Amino acid sequence: MTEAAHRYGLGALAHRNFRLFLLGQTVSLTGTWMQLVAQGWLVLLLTDSPFYVGLVSALGSLGVLLLTLYAGVVADRSDKRRVVIVTQILSMLQAFALAALVWTGAVTVAHVMVLAALLGIVNAFDIPTRQSFIVEMVGKDDLMNAIALNSAVFNASRVLGPVVAGLLIGPLGVGACFFLNGLSYLAVIAGLLAIRLPHRPRAPAGASAWQGFRQALAFVWSDPRAAALVALTAVLSVFGFPFLVLMPVLARDVLGTGAGGYGVLVGAVGIGALAGALGIALSGRRIPKGPFQLAGGAAFGLLLVGFALSRSFPLSVALLTLVGCAMIANNALTNTLLQTLVPDELRGRVMAFYAFTFIGMSPLGAFQAGALAERFGAPWAVAVGGLVTAATAGIVAWRAPAIRRTA
Repeated sequence: MTEAAHRYGLGALAHRNFRLFLLGQTVSLTGTWMQLVAQGWLVLLLTDSPFYVGLVSALGSLGVLLLTLYAGVVADRSDKRRVVIVTQILSMLQAFALAALVWTGAVTVAHVMVLAALLGIVNAFDIPTRQSFIVEMVGKDDLMNAIALNSAVFNASRVLGPVVAGLLIGPLGVGACFFLNGLSYLAVIAGLLAIRLPHRPRAPAGASAWQGFRQALAFVWSDPRAAALVALTAVLSVFGFPFLVLMPVLARDVLGTGAGGYGVLVGAVGIGALAGALGIALSGRRIPKGPFQLAGGAAFGLLLVGFALSRSFPLSVALLTLVGCAMIANNALTNTLLQTLVPDELRGRVMAFYAFTFIGMSPLGAFQAGALAERFGAPWAVAVGGLVTAATAGIVAWRAPAIRRTA
């Protein structure tokens, strides 16, 4: 397995621990995407309001906004594998609670909002810990390959999960999607329990959480490349990524399709992202990371504008496929560049800062997109976000030449 993995440019798969992790992620993330599709559809059915669709999504990221910077300090001082096991168990219980509420007929939008907010708190600790855990399984030499493969799995599940959800919602209802997502966490928990790592002494508690965060913040702002990457990620989070929040509205009200068509649209993003992630994984070190990252951000924004203007379902599917490819080029390479730049002792905190901008700021994006869609329509909200994203990528390329020169 080791020789074959390196021969085909998939060096991360030579590591047994990463193979176990990736297999569990494949099953669990498919269930996660099923739940996301079902949750958006459920909120739309309960409220018939794009604003509430955006609000529930915002609440799902609120915990990351409020707690992830502290969670990064916890990640640097804890056994990362144990932390991730706990977060996966809690996420599983949240999915089962949603299923029970739907099947008993007791579910209200308030229930969905509260459970989404609780899952956001869990994710605040899960995301930076899981991201910084990858390097412990593969080392720095295979880090970009591992991140790309993890992105490929994430986006393969983005394809499969929505399609399965679209097929199940009609005959079985959204409760089945929530229940199957709960079961899917058993795979990733089993994989994590089977991982064996050499003992690593815990970092001393020493400084306070606030001082620990200030050390990470000082590193980010002292490195022009890290600062530019974080700034661009924040803009994408607020203005670019909320197109996914508005997808149920665009599917039903603009393109005139149902739950199945909605699943196809979300799946198209995943197909493009999967293709992009596999391309990055197979290309390995031959990719000039900085230029590709900037090009991905600019293309992502411009393609979103094209999608917002489309009124054809086939054209929208094609555009979203390209959107997914550009999005993953930006996201995977941003993650790789940051993890390559950061010292090992700050990795959890810097990845928490990245998660804060990437996911934690998305409540602002979901709120602004939902409010703009309520007033001017969902296509306008997506188009404005795409224009802001493309313009910001151009500004970063102009003002941060160090990124352009990063190979």
